[in-house]
Amino acid sequence: MVRAGMSISTNIVEGSSQHSRREFARFLRFALNSASELEYHLIVARDINAIDRADFDALATQTAEVRKMLHGLLIRVNVPSLPS
Repeated sequence: MVRAGMSISTNIVEGSSQHSRREFARFLRFALNSASELEYHLIVARDINAIDRADFDALATQTAEVRKMLHGLLIRVNVPSLPS
């Protein structure tokens, strides 16, 4: 779970240093995939009673919010720039 969680922010940082929007979008998709992976790990941890329900609920809600923000940023990055 730690690795998947760290991968989200790592991919955002790495993508932000790319030279094109297309490359940045690619790293944002990696970050979204890591958020999905984290969500899966949380579900498994809940199911095997490694975390309690309250912790799962809080962490799953936060992960869903991060996914929404990443999705919105991905849409914004994929919009072509308007001419100046």
